[in-house]
Amino acid sequence: QVQLVESGGGLVQAGGSLRLSCAASGGTFSNYAMGWFRQGPGKERESVAAINWSGGNTYYVGSVKGRFAISRDNAKNTVYLQMNSLKPEDTAVYYCAARYGRSYGLPQYDYDYWGQGTQVTVSS
Repeated sequence: QVQLVESGGGLVQAGGSLRLSCAASGGTFSNYAMGWFRQGPGKERESVAAINWSGGNTYYVGSVKGRFAISRDNAKNTVYLQMNSLKPEDTAVYYCAARYGRSYGLPQYDYDYWGQGTQVTVSS
């Protein structure tokens, strides 16, 4: 059983930056691809970014390309989401998720474990 704990959310002005972290425990972290998802007010949960087991392959949804960066440190059992040039439309609860296997998935059902989420609020 893998436990995931997100941190780093908060309130930031438009144009600002935040760095989310997701610490994993209870499994061999490098056996899992990781993803970040978000759910904004009144919206469905969507995939934001994903990373394979080694960090050598990543995915970004179009709306965050060039602004967000996903990375991982397998020695620290942690995945990160660096968010720059934040916009009010980035306001959401951000979740990290773990998928057993070396390749990342995109849909939610590809993922086996989920964190509790961290709130990101971007003010205009």
